[in-house]
Amino acid sequence: MLKIRAHKITETTAGFCDIIDITAQVREHLAHETIQHGLTTLFVSGSTAALTTIEHEPGLTQDLKELVEKLVPSDRRYHHDDRWGDDNGFSHLRASLFGPSLTIPIESGELCLGTWQQIVLLDFDNRPRTREITVQFMGESE
Repeated sequence: MLKIRAHKITETTAGFCDIIDITAQVREHLAHETIQHGLTTLFVSGSTAALTTIEHEPGLTQDLKELVEKLVPSDRRYHHDDRWGDDNGFSHLRASLFGPSLTIPIESGELCLGTWQQIVLLDFDNRPRTREITVQFMGESE
């Protein structure tokens, strides 16, 4: 029988490329489900945040922050800034590069993540925010 279950994760962020590991929270929600084979879909609301996977260790997270700054600098003007005056055009562009959602298979009741792979929330806005991530499990129980 196909089951679909949804949960919410709420995170308070610092903005400016804040990178938060949410893997344990996703696993905790999955542990309370009976789904053995299927998919996990995660979606973050808002146009200045994104989701991805990475090895969440200090050196690599710093490398990611530096890469994002090189690709989409925070110290220049963007057309969005001129229109809205909120000076966060860079954060919208950064979020669009990564995207707001992520899909991870479930096998034998476990997320199919690599040994050093974690699920991370990226907050690119230019101020602290409260972010809501919808976690949806879809699949079959044995």
